[in-house]
Amino acid sequence: MAAQSEGIKRLMAAEKSAATMVAEARKNKATRLKQAKEEAAKEIETYKSQRESAFQDQLKKYGENKDDFAQKMEDDKKQKLIKIDEDVKQHKAQVIQQVLDLVYNIQPQLHQNARFSVK
Repeated sequence: MAAQSEGIKRLMAAEKSAATMVAEARKNKATRLKQAKEEAAKEIETYKSQRESAFQDQLKKYGENKDDFAQKMEDDKKQKLIKIDEDVKQHKAQVIQQVLDLVYNIQPQLHQNARFSVK
């Protein structure tokens, strides 16, 4: 019986040792996951700061030209309005004459649906 109790004690000790190893492995895994999350957060923060600085550089580069761009757009608008006014002045008489011709020269006709009912 002593041999059996000795074997049981060894099994219990082995089981306890295995449980300790498993607990240690889980603790190590949790530690590694925590470190990985921290490293990922640092990388994300670094990338975010790089992109933010690039954005600020672009904003500085093109933000200064914003007033020039607005002035250019205003000048283009004025030129287009002048061109439209010139076109109106140039073609005004012709358009009025065409409209008057259409109004005065009416040629009455039966609609095609009405033609079928007359026959």
